[in-house]
Amino acid sequence: MNTTIADIGEKELLNRLKKFMRNGQINDDTAEITSFNKKLLINTDLVIENIHFSEVTTSPEDIGWKAIASNVSDLICSGSEKIISFSVGLVVPPNTNLQWVEGLYTGMKAAMNEFGGEIIGGDCSSGTNKMVSITAIGELSSLRLHRGNALPGDYIVTSGQHGLSRLGLALLTSEQLPNEVKLSQSLTKRAIKAHQRPSVPQEALKTLIKCKPKSLPWRAAGTDSSDGLLAAIEGICTSSECQAVLSQSSLPKDPDWPKNKIWDEWCLNGGEDYELVLSLPKDWANIFKSKLNSIQIIGHIKKGKPNIFWDNFEEIENYNSKRFNHFQS
Repeated sequence: MNTTIADIGEKELLNRLKKFMRNGQINDDTAEITSFNKKLLINTDLVIENIHFSEVTTSPEDIGWKAIASNVSDLICSGSEKIISFSVGLVVPPNTNLQWVEGLYTGMKAAMNEFGGEIIGGDCSSGTNKMVSITAIGELSSLRLHRGNALPGDYIVTSGQHGLSRLGLALLTSEQLPNEVKLSQSLTKRAIKAHQRPSVPQEALKTLIKCKPKSLPWRAAGTDSSDGLLAAIEGICTSSECQAVLSQSSLPKDPDWPKNKIWDEWCLNGGEDYELVLSLPKDWANIFKSKLNSIQIIGHIKKGKPNIFWDNFEEIENYNSKRFNHFQS
C-alpha cells in the first residue's frame, strides 16, 4: 500500500526528513549560521506545480534538483562563490505519496552534493497544489554583481547557451516543434538534461573573479537568465539606465540549433537557462572569454533610455510578447 502524507502526519513526516539533514538540525524553529564576519547573500525562490513543473515531465528527484539549482544560480549571479545552506518550505496535498516527498529531498541532496550547502530547516503544510519554497544563503565573494553596475562601453557577456531548457520542455510534452525540424540526437539529449537537471555557472564565476585585470576596479553588472536572456539584459538596462545592442550573429545558441526566427525566440525568451549575464569592461570581457570556451560576447552597452536593439539598429520589439510570465493564466 502506498503511504500518503495524511497517513503519517506532520510530526512523522519531519521525523523521516531528518535523514536529509545533520543530526539535531530541525529540533528547533530556528537555525544558527556562523558567518565568520563575512557578508552573506540570501535568496528565496518558489517552485510551484503546474507553473514551474509537471509530473508529466519532471520526476520528484528532478524537481528537487531544480529547486536547489534555481536558488544557487541567483546566488552565484550576485557574486556568491560559496553556498552555505538552505531552508525548505514544503506545501503538499494530504494525499501526496510519501515516496514523492522523499524523492524530492533526494534530488535536493544530490544538487547540494554538486553545488554545495546543506538543508538547515524549514516548514511544511497542507495545500491544494505542491509547492517548494527555498531560502538559500551564500557567502559573498570579492565581486558583488548588481544589475545597476553597467556603464556605456561595456561588453555584454553570457556564460553559456540559451534555449535548451525550452526545447527540452517541448520535447518532454510532445509539443509540435517549429517548422517540424529534425533535431540531432545529441541536441535532444542536451535539451532534456538542461530542462530536468540544469547546471549553474559556478566555474564561470570563479574564473571571472580570478581573471579580473589588476588595473580595473571590482565593477561588473550581472544577473542570471532564469526568466530568459532578454529579460536578464532588460533588467540590467533598466537598473543601469542604459541601452543594450545585441549582435544577431552572436546569439548564444547550441551548435546544432536550427536556423529560424522562431528558434531565435526560444533562445532569447525560453527561460530556465541559469546562465550568468554580465556587463563587463572590454578588457575584462576579452580575458574572460579566452579562459572558458562557453563564454560568449553577445553585444555592448551604450548611453540612452533603457531599451534593447539589434546591431542593425532595429529595436527588439517582436520578441517581447514571447517572454515567460509568472502570472499568465
